[in-house]
Amino acid sequence: MKAFATTFLAATFLTGLAASAAEISPAVVYDLGGKFDKSFNESAYDGAERYKKDAGAEYRDFEIQNDSQREQALRRFAQRGASPIVGVGFSQAEAIKKVATEFPETKFVIIDAVVDLPNVRSVLFSAEQGSYLVGVLAAMKSGTGTVGFVGGMDIPLIRTFACGYAGGVKSVKPDAKIVENMTGTTGAAWNDPVRGGELAKAQIDQGADVIFHAAGGTGIGVLQAAADAGKFGIGVDSNQNALHPGHVLTSMVKRVDNAVYKAFDDAAKDKFTAGAETLGLAEDGVGYAADANNEALITPEMKAAVEKAKADIVAGTVKVHDYNSDSACPY
Repeated sequence: MKAFATTFLAATFLTGLAASAAEISPAVVYDLGGKFDKSFNESAYDGAERYKKDAGAEYRDFEIQNDSQREQALRRFAQRGASPIVGVGFSQAEAIKKVATEFPETKFVIIDAVVDLPNVRSVLFSAEQGSYLVGVLAAMKSGTGTVGFVGGMDIPLIRTFACGYAGGVKSVKPDAKIVENMTGTTGAAWNDPVRGGELAKAQIDQGADVIFHAAGGTGIGVLQAAADAGKFGIGVDSNQNALHPGHVLTSMVKRVDNAVYKAFDDAAKDKFTAGAETLGLAEDGVGYAADANNEALITPEMKAAVEKAKADIVAGTVKVHDYNSDSACPY
């Protein structure tokens, strides 16, 4: 505990805290994998950094090294007056529930889970919708008719990505084969790029020529293996197109950065509200990434198809199944 406290203080207070005009003192507690995981955590970091640049408001953050540090970090931030405090990832839910109850005047935000307390904002994303879009692109790009999916920790949230992806693939090629693997059942599944590469190679051996990952840091190995084999990977959460230009077909972006930015901004403007909100395509909460790194990979026909799918989902004429609704995938 003493060692953790020393590390915590060094990580959070050496740079000081400059409050914004509205006197907010925001903080972020990242999930396992660290803030530079090129994925989920890093998207949260990008949102905090963007707010810092725009508003001139400093924030504090902490990268946990094990599960026991979640509650410790949240409580220490609350004790020192931080607010709002963002907990990145569903694994923070129990710790936030406990600490938010202890500090009812402090504002908290939980990403990818629901904590039903009057001082907690719960932000969810329609991951199935964004995954459907990249599934459309994967099916159109595949020359073998076989595509892959590598998930991180085997939980309903990641099954939601997998199911939405399958729906998009099948909407284009009903007979397509989808090879699916999960990395593990513990938090370590988010940070094992070697294992991610092994799973991707095994899928390539089965004919997969496009592989989508929803595996945090583990996915870095998936993208590397796909590039090394001359195949295509699909990134997740953050825009990962630049990791292997020409071999990352696209990325299913989940705008955690927007959620963090909005939480900070709302608190500063005294507009912070608690409760659960779900951000989908209509709210620009999810989407697919298109930039100079992948523009040569997306044909006009692919672009037209994915944009039509997006419009149909927003309009409600295409319903993407949410695995969380019944713990099943009909595709």
